Amino acid sequence: MFLLSFSAGLGLSLGSTLYDYFWWERLWLPVNLTWADLEDRDGRVYAKASDLYITLPLALLFLIVRYFFELKTRLRAPPNATLEHFYLTSGKQPKQVEVELLSRQSGLSGRQVECWFHRRRNQDRPSLLKKFREASWRFTFYLIAFIAGMGAIVDKPWFYDMKKVWEGYPIQSTIPSQYWYYMIELSFYWSLLFIIASDVKRKDFKEWIIHHVATIILISFSWFASYIRAGTLIMALHDSSDYLLELAKMFNYAGWKNTCNNIFIIFAIVFIITPLVILPSWILHCSLVYPLELYPAFFGYYFFNSMMGVLQLLHIFWAYLILCMAHKFITGKLVQDERSDQEETENSEGEEAAAGGGAKSRPLANGHPILNNHHGKND
Repeated sequence: MFLLSFSAGLGLSLGSTLYDYFWWERLWLPVNLTWADLEDRDGRVYAKASDLYITLPLALLFLIVRYFFELKTRLRAPPNATLEHFYLTSGKQPKQVEVELLSRQSGLSGRQVECWFHRRRNQDRPSLLKKFREASWRFTFYLIAFIAGMGAIVDKPWFYDMKKVWEGYPIQSTIPSQYWYYMIELSFYWSLLFIIASDVKRKDFKEWIIHHVATIILISFSWFASYIRAGTLIMALHDSSDYLLELAKMFNYAGWKNTCNNIFIIFAIVFIITPLVILPSWILHCSLVYPLELYPAFFGYYFFNSMMGVLQLLHIFWAYLILCMAHKFITGKLVQDERSDQEETENSEGEEAAAGGGAKSRPLANGHPILNNHHGKND
């Protein structure tokens, strides 16, 4: 009993010590400032780490909304133990002789057996309709987020004068538009991280996990360490090109190749200008140079700029892939998206029409291979 009490006390003491070290003011705040300086007073509200708790239930809400947003009825193979056993043990595309044997064993016609296998295969592969719905969900969010973000910052003095980003830092009160912009953006990235394993995977899957984690850390830190003005500018800058990429994907999956190509060109231009020109010359310069005019460098200063560096490296990686695609697209040598794995994309209706010997018009064609991918560059 004594040992249990001692272990529990030691655990609590260790946890308390780690907690105190993590929230040590010298880590996150400039010299001579404490968390007490950021307590609400005189009608002014300041950002707190506890504000971020709401992002987890909001992320769950996003997943629920996305589920209904992408909900669709898809033809599924009816339960059949004989055909399912063959599918799992012998092969997914039975030969004609095997179809005839399975027909006798299952009591179905040869045509019904073929249709069953078509539907069963489609259950195990991402369809173009699934990709279209994923892209349309992200397009809807990014467009609304960009409009809302611009509405939250375009009338602020620091949008035009970067030195005002640090005016009075870190004792800068927050306003409702900043609060909700932050909470919604962070919640959305949590939802992307939670669902990434079930989304259509691509070659840059690991890079996207790194991106989502770095983004969540950066947004969270910038909130409780009062980098909010810089944070809103960074988020709006990224949202400015995200919705264009998702729109291009939607037209690609719908088979509108020319429209897709034109939007992709606009996206490529905006992407090169925003993360590779404006971000380093505007935001990174602002976060690296101006704070040192007010305070000596501290851990939070290095941490914030290190996370920005990780994102910038990912931007360079994606920009390289985008430029490679654009070059092949212009020269007519593009075969497939540099970031994509080849995969089957036929839908069940098209397969069943082929099985029946007829041609059926499909609402989604394979489209231009330039954008058959999971994500674009930056969520």
